[in-house]
This record gives sequence, C-alpha cells and structure tokens, in this order.
Amino acid sequence: MKKIVFLLLALLPAAPLLAQNPYTQGSTYVPLNEDIYRVIDRYAIKFGPDSLSDPHTSSRPYTRAAVARLAERMLSPDSTAAPGGSRSRADRFNAQYLLKDNWANAARGQEMNASARPVLNYFYRQQTDLYSVATPDFTLRVNPVLLLQGGLDRGTNALSGLRYQNTRGVQVEGTIDKRLGFYAFLTDNQMAVPGFVQAQIVRDTIVPHEGFWKYFKDKPDQFDFFSARGYITYAATRHINVQLGHDRNFISNGYRSLILSDYSTPYFFLKFNTRVWKLNYQNLFAELTARRFNTDQVYPKKYLALHHLSLDITKNLNVGVFESEISGGPGRGLELQYLNPVIFYRAIEQQLGSADNALLGLDFKWNLFHTAQLYGQVVLDEFKISEIRSGKGWWANKQAVQLGGKYLDVAGLRNLDLQLEVNFVRPYTYTHDTYYTAYTHYQQPLAHPLGANLTEFLGVLSYQPLPRLTLVGKAIYTVQGLDTRLVGPVLPVSIQNYGGNPLFSYNTRVQDFNNRTGQGNRSQLLHLEGTATYQPRLNLFVDAKLIVRKQTLDAPTYYGLVSGTETYATLALRWNIAQRVSN
Repeated sequence: MKKIVFLLLALLPAAPLLAQNPYTQGSTYVPLNEDIYRVIDRYAIKFGPDSLSDPHTSSRPYTRAAVARLAERMLSPDSTAAPGGSRSRADRFNAQYLLKDNWANAARGQEMNASARPVLNYFYRQQTDLYSVATPDFTLRVNPVLLLQGGLDRGTNALSGLRYQNTRGVQVEGTIDKRLGFYAFLTDNQMAVPGFVQAQIVRDTIVPHEGFWKYFKDKPDQFDFFSARGYITYAATRHINVQLGHDRNFISNGYRSLILSDYSTPYFFLKFNTRVWKLNYQNLFAELTARRFNTDQVYPKKYLALHHLSLDITKNLNVGVFESEISGGPGRGLELQYLNPVIFYRAIEQQLGSADNALLGLDFKWNLFHTAQLYGQVVLDEFKISEIRSGKGWWANKQAVQLGGKYLDVAGLRNLDLQLEVNFVRPYTYTHDTYYTAYTHYQQPLAHPLGANLTEFLGVLSYQPLPRLTLVGKAIYTVQGLDTRLVGPVLPVSIQNYGGNPLFSYNTRVQDFNNRTGQGNRSQLLHLEGTATYQPRLNLFVDAKLIVRKQTLDAPTYYGLVSGTETYATLALRWNIAQRVSN
C-alpha cells in the first residue's frame, strides 16, 4: 500500500488547475445513510440527469458538490416547469435541507444555512454545524455524534428483555483550496443486541458492520467497540477525483448490491473516479482483512482490485460493466499488476498462474417518465456454458442476479414512493478455496449481507406526509439454504457446507451436482419493519421502530437459531448519524 500512497502523492504537484466551476472542484462525500440517499435518488429520478455535475447514482457515496447542484436545480425559479413537475411542501423542504447540509459547495446554501443568532457568536453560525469556518480557501465543519436507543426484544430466538445502543463521538470535515477535502468520524459504542443479531455474532464471531470488538461487562449479548472512518479527497483534474481513506463503498441502484455493498466494516482503499463525456469510470484498490483471530496478532491481509465502467446510452439509460479480483495468501502482498486501471483482470490472473478470485458482470438503470426507474445487476463468479445447459446443478456455476424498480408518487399521492426488488444468488457464489480469496472482509460479506444460496423479495414503501416526518415500511421475504452440522461438537470440520456462507471454502461442499438455491437447512424468513422518523431540527432525528421477524427452519441451526417469531420495538434519538440497519 506504500506504493499506492506514493502514486497518490505524485499526482498532487502535477495536477492542472481546475476551472472556476464549484461543481467540479474538490468535495467531501455525503456519508452513507439509507434515509438521505433514498431522498437524493428520488430527485435524481424526478429531474433526470442534467450534466456531469449531477450525482452518478450507480455508485455511492455521492459528492456533496453533486448533491448541492441537484438541490439548486430543484429550487431554481423555473422549477415548476421542470420535468419533475410542481413541488410539494416536503419536496421544497428536502431541497432546502440538501442545500443547507451541503452549504460548503454552494453559495446559496451557505446563505440559506446561516444562523440569525449564533450561540455565543461562535457556535451554530451555520444551522447544520456546531462549529464551522468558511473562507475562500478553507471550510471546516465540526459536529457531535450521538445515538441513544432503547428497546424491548421478545421472541423465541431472543435474549428477551431491554436492548440498547449508546454511541457518542465527533465528525469533522472540510476543504482546502477548493481542491482537497478531508473527513473524519469517530465514535465509542456500547450496545445490547436483539436475538437475530446475536445469532449472527455467534456464527461468525463478528459484530455486523464493525471491526474489533469486545464484550461489555462480560455479558455475552452486549458489546463494546470503536467506529472510525476517515479519508482525504483530491480533485486531480476537472474530471478526475482521487480518494484515499478508510471507509465503505456501495455499487448499485438497488436496496442491495450484489457487486459491492456497505455491509462490512470499513476498509483502507484508494479510489479514482473519472467522469467525462458519457462515461463514469471507477477504479478501487483496497486492503482487506482475511480473517479475525481471538488472539493478539496481526490479522492476515488480502487485497481487492475493482473497476466499474458505466456509459450513458441515452440521457435516461445507463449500462455498466464491472470486474473485481480478490488476491492474497501466505507470503503474498499486493499484486502490482492489478493496479493497471484498464487491464482485464482475468487475463492477468491467468498469466500470473495464480488462484485468485475474479468476479465480473454488468448493471443497468433506466429512468422512465421522471416517475420510475428500472435497475438490475448480473454477477458471474464462475460458470461453464455446457454445465448450465445440462441443468445438472454443477456447484461451480455461481451467479447472482438482481432486478428492481422504483415508482415515485404512487397513485398520484405526493411523496409516496415504492421500491420493489428481487435478488437471486446461487449456492457457493462469492466463496473460494481459502479465506484469503473469498469475497469477504473481516469475516463479513462484501456483497449481499446474507451471503449466497438465497432468493429474496423485498419492498420498501416511504411516505413523507409532513416536511419533517417520514414513514418507512419494509417487507423482506427470504428463502435461503443454511448450513447444517453433523453429529459431534460444534467445530468447522463438522459443518455441512451447502453454499450459503462465503466464509467457508468451496472445497468443503457437500456435492458437485444437484445444487439448487435453497438447499440445506431451508430457512424462510419474513422481516417486517416500520419506522417513523421526525426531524425537529436539522440533522437531529427521533425514530420509533417496530420489527417483526418470523423464521421457519427445517431444523435448529448449529449456532442457536430456531423457528419462531421475534418482535423488536425501539425508540431512538440520533444526532448527525444514520440509523443502524438491522436487515
């Protein structure tokens, strides 16, 4: 990774000056947040692409500059004549919020966000920020981070009783010379998890979304951990942005991503994003953790190289192709040949004589009539045409498919939006022969959170009846084949691997043929979730949530999951932090 850092530094003095266009200059990113991105995507569909300065929605996070540009278009004087039609009160509130929250990248946003009465003349000079600085060459935003959540968990799989999360921290970001951006996020966390999360922790010995953790007060269902993210960005040219950091990325227009999701703990990466003409080209190089041990030692590393190229076929139709490579192993470092940004990774892999793990595929999005969007992904891990034609269920035909759609203002009711999605992932997809080359990081999937060997149907209905009130309902039905245990102690050698958990080597597979999605310990899971969120002031939220999960299994799992219904109700206060996703 030293070579990557050197490459980044070498670009700095050679970069040409940027044109005086605030939307192509350096910018930080809007932190990944399911609620905020759902709002941004709504208006990206409603208004349609205008220029290269608009958010490119196939890959997240989006730059603050691009989101500010979209918000300004929504509030332009001729907005009622724009393709998206007239604006509701909620639409205008959202546009103003997006502009205020990204004020450092829009002069109008800075004017709108200015406080009439700053606290002690130093604090809340901008409505969204505890402390801020704004000069022609430097911006700074400093904010506290707080999440206080309490709830009650009841059900067959639950450690019934009170559950909680206590998160405190700080978020700092800014820009220098309108070309260099920086961001840091640090929190200290303690939480008691509901039963369905506890089962995941017991199975994989990780806290979902997090890295190092320890038990809190020696209680098996309570955990203590730090969360840390940070990066710098540099606008190398008008069309090329470079990011070096420790964070997450997400490639999809859907609720899930079968290419690269934000489920796992953050990782160290270098990213180049080139946006020119009708093209958006992203190169991502990351250092991952191959495996976590319960001892004090340096965890083994592996590496991800990914490039994603998308083309605007028309103004409303975008098609992309991607390729990724996971490499690593004892005695191996970063394979320098994978740093080539325009090479075909599979050819390099074969030329090296390596046994690395290559994935390739495509994605698309098609915006329709400023009210709907169709999207999808196809991922090919391994396949053999002759075996696909034979229909014998060969284990190495590993593919994943996603198809979804979004519909805005359902039945003419403003700010009522619906998203439907289907995900299909064959057994053993994302697995490989060792944990060094599996499509995982820190014992967590890099793509679908549940792994593979599944068929999933999901729907998300969101409604904003009042500018500050948002209601979101989710229904997710998943059929997945889970692994089973042979008679004997709970040890890895006793597990029957049916292809659902990418942490297991495909060399431990049960059979070579007759592999079908849902094989093994068949699980049928219905996840229902309703959330009401009220925003009394900018970036301060109150959430009331109810989750009902009904799971039916052929047999209890080796990590304590049994058939039954679980109910989880919570109330939370959030300040400058996203909701913790539980599904």
